[in-house]
Amino acid sequence: MKKIGLFFGSFNPIHIGHLILANYILENSDMEELWFVVSPQNPFKDKKSLLKDHNRLDMVQLSIKNYPNMRASNVEFSLPKPSYTIDTLTYLHEKHPDYSFSLIMGEDNLSSLHKWKNYETLIKNHHIIVYPRVFDGEKKDSDYLQNENISLIKAPVIELSATEIRTMIKDGKNVRPMLPPEVFDYLDGSNFYK
Repeated sequence: MKKIGLFFGSFNPIHIGHLILANYILENSDMEELWFVVSPQNPFKDKKSLLKDHNRLDMVQLSIKNYPNMRASNVEFSLPKPSYTIDTLTYLHEKHPDYSFSLIMGEDNLSSLHKWKNYETLIKNHHIIVYPRVFDGEKKDSDYLQNENISLIKAPVIELSATEIRTMIKDGKNVRPMLPPEVFDYLDGSNFYK
């Protein structure tokens, strides 16, 4: 079975932190490909500051063009909204029965996993790769890390957020070092986030 890592997110916009993390996981796991699954609407996030789906997909495609084992996926664009990870995984398994999908998530998301739709099924049927993340609130060891389907990897901790980048763009600050060059050029000629 072909092993695919699924990195879900709004990617609003995709930034170098996403690419560093994706590359690290590909280079330090048995994943053959990593798919950036661009989510139209995260049920836990406000949609106001979200760029149109196709703009965010375009930015992901531009940023990974030199990474042969990375793909941009628009699978959730045609699924019911809001997008639930378990529904997307069910759809992908039906469409690609010969692929094995692993879910990639930040440590901050692990602590709220119990709020996800059918989270028990998610844990039981899928390998979950958890990367370290700085997050607000008390950091506590999760009981989930005792589960054999959940692995915490020692990836670099990137303190960079799309929210911060959007604010900086709105304030007219230079975000060039934080974005893949193609994404910077894409945004620089637009009014996005301003």
